[in-house]
Amino acid sequence: MNRINEVKVTSFIEENRKLHKEFNDIVKECKADLWTYCRYVTDSPWDGEDLFQDTLLKAFGGFHQRFHPTNPKAYLFRVATTTWIDQCRRKQMFVGELKEEHAPREDFHDDLELKEVLTYLAKRFPPRQAALFFLKEVFSFTAEEVAGMIHTTAGAVYATVWRMKKKLRDSDFERDIQVNEHTKELDPIIKVYLEAINEGNVEGVLALLSETANTDAPLGFQEFSTDEMRSGSMKYGLPGFRAEPYMLWGREVIVVFHEGQCGPEIHDIQCQEIENGKIVYHRSFYFCKEFILAASEALGFAPQLEKPVVDW
Repeated sequence: MNRINEVKVTSFIEENRKLHKEFNDIVKECKADLWTYCRYVTDSPWDGEDLFQDTLLKAFGGFHQRFHPTNPKAYLFRVATTTWIDQCRRKQMFVGELKEEHAPREDFHDDLELKEVLTYLAKRFPPRQAALFFLKEVFSFTAEEVAGMIHTTAGAVYATVWRMKKKLRDSDFERDIQVNEHTKELDPIIKVYLEAINEGNVEGVLALLSETANTDAPLGFQEFSTDEMRSGSMKYGLPGFRAEPYMLWGREVIVVFHEGQCGPEIHDIQCQEIENGKIVYHRSFYFCKEFILAASEALGFAPQLEKPVVDW
């Protein structure tokens, strides 16, 4: 890269960061609801977090195409919905048909537990129907707004909700119990990685990574080599917190704990991919507030809310 282009790229990155901060200020109040929607429409906190991140990136990159007054919440949910349905179609999943039929508008049945319903919907209904119900009945968008997001008609929204409510009233709900426990036999590389983390051994950690390993900390930073990590995220060493392996929503993770005044608090949650005896991909959820809060509830530990850099 020549010097002129390098200066242009650096300037562009700096301006992009400023715009991202403005974008984050605009959507801050919508993010908790958006994360919940993504979690339940995908039927997985992991897939939900990925959809949540994809939605924020697409929404941030797509705002320049709007020339009319735009409701940030409706815009984010529209992006999330179309992104999810497109992903389902690429997997050749049946996304469901929304037929417009005359049907009475009935209130939701009071004796149904909301959490049971949220868990049940994505398991038993096609993606478009589940998304439609979440948008209309849980997040209170109008039928016209939902029709625009789902690419159907308002009449189809009302009819679909009515049919789904009837099925829900006649259904037996199955609770989805998540068991959180320590992992079983760990990969030897992860064992050594944990030892290095707990000892604050930066070079020990870097020695376990391939030279071209990627570090992905969504909403925070990306690094594409151990050289970038050494001069970036690990420049000032490791925080010296305790790291332990756990099972979280069916996946092995490393939980990094900060010792708070009332006991251990979740500082970070990490995942690694290993190939040919080296860590080739490292993902940190340090900056992902909604994910950390949900994981803290699932694991039974308080989250660390006051952390360097983040503004929670």
